[in-house]
Order: sequence, then structure tokens, then C-alpha cells
Amino acid sequence: MSVASSNLSAANMNAAAPADAGAAIAKQDRLFDALRSLDSLLIAFSGGADSAYLAWAAHTVLGAKALAVTALSASYSGHDREQALAFVGVTGIRHEFIETREFDNPLYVANQGDRCYHCKDELFARMETLRTERGFASIAYGINADDTHDFRPGHRAAHEHAILAPLLDAQLTKAEIRLLSHAAALPTWDRPASACLSSRVPYGTAVTPELLAQIDRSESVLRRCGFRQFRVRAHGNLARIEIAREELARALDPATSAQISEGLKEAGFTFVTLDLEGYRSGSLNILLKA
Repeated sequence: MSVASSNLSAANMNAAAPADAGAAIAKQDRLFDALRSLDSLLIAFSGGADSAYLAWAAHTVLGAKALAVTALSASYSGHDREQALAFVGVTGIRHEFIETREFDNPLYVANQGDRCYHCKDELFARMETLRTERGFASIAYGINADDTHDFRPGHRAAHEHAILAPLLDAQLTKAEIRLLSHAAALPTWDRPASACLSSRVPYGTAVTPELLAQIDRSESVLRRCGFRQFRVRAHGNLARIEIAREELARALDPATSAQISEGLKEAGFTFVTLDLEGYRSGSLNILLKA
């Protein structure tokens, strides 16, 4: 068992999530062994729970030979940037920002069902350039075992660029990653699921920096109201808000709903609606099925 694994306490593990602690520790040991076999590694780091855990694991095993890389573009929210900076500040992980230019690609802007492929293709191409310039051996990203059950065309780009998937190879699930992150005292262990701002735009509607800035301003309103898990989906001049079911009742409070409506109209929407089904990841994928 690795040194990091031996420091995990049952009390800490049980506080995080309903996952088997023993199985999670065994998978983490396999992850550390796999990372230890690498000479050096670049990690695609968005600041979410999965990529943060992978960046921490690589830093733990490889030290200065691991570098977390965050892509900056109009699709990356200001809040996510703040969270990423806070994480590397707390953990001491080596980290850099790079700029990506997916908006120069008309196939990305067109926002068809393969938009995520074009985004990841651009990211990994930029990271490959950085790898060559700096002499890094490999590149990895944070797909986990649960992600294979959802529609994620970005995985095809990862395969084409020979990007490593250490969390998937170790068969770590989202619950196990949160469990292990909690045990390691990572502040991302309970961070709500996040995704790029373009995921808020229905397929077939062009994604533009201006539209994504409007969505970013709108989600900042909900954040200031104290909500944790939500999305603002942009349907033309109508904003459809998804909020976690356990938070819906508060969103329906007249004073709170008035505050939300006023804020989103100031952000640029004409109509503001609350989706009674609540938040669900990838809800716009239903349009692809249709």
C-alpha cells in the first residue's frame, strides 16, 4: 500500500460519499503505480473534482515532473478560473494557463453534436505543442469510469491524440474520487459538477463569446443567491434555469425568484423560466436523441 493510502482514515472516508473505502484505496494504489511508471506528465486541469484529484495524484507521485495545464477561452467561466487558482494555491501543484482558440474553428462555433470533439481536439493539440517544447513524456486527462456511460464526443479526440486516462484505467468512479479527495483534504471533494459554458447552449445554436459571457453573468446571479448546483440554459432570449431538486423550493420563494429574474434580465435575457425537473447533467443531449 502506498504512503498516501496508508494515511487515509476510515472516519474521513465515510464522511465523503457512499463508496467502498477499501476498494477506493486499492484503486488509488493502482493509479499511483501507473503514474509512477511515467517519466513526466502534463495534466488537463479544469478545476473540477476529477481533474483536480488527478493533478494532485500526479503531483504526489511525480512532484515537479507533473504540470497541470488549464485552457483559457470564452467557454471557461471566471468562477472556474478562480476555483482552479484557489486549488493550486492550496496544494502547491505546478500549474500554467494556456490559450485555446476553438472559436476560430467554424465547426466548433456551429455547435452540432460533436462540438465537444472540436474543443478537446484543440486543447490536446495545444498541449502536444507544450509537451514538445518542454520535453514532457505524456499527457493525461480526467475521464473516470462513470463518464463512459454518457455521450462525450471529446473522448474520441483523446483517443486520436493518444491522451492517457489514468482514472479510467484504475476504474475509479466519481463517488470514489470524491471519497479519496475528501481523505486527502482536497477542497474540490464536494465541488458541484461543472462543464464549459458552451454546454448551456442547445445544439444547432451558434456559440459565441458574447452569448457565453451573458450566461456567465447569469450564473453569477444564482451563485450570489447562494445556490450550489445549477445551469442557465440559453434558448434565444429565454433563460431556462435548472437548479438541484433539493434547492428548488428556495428558488420558488417569491423574493428569491424576483431577485433571480431581475438579475438575468439585467444580464440580457428577456424571459426567465425555472425548469421544474431540476438540474440534470447533459439535459440538452435529449435534443440529439430527438
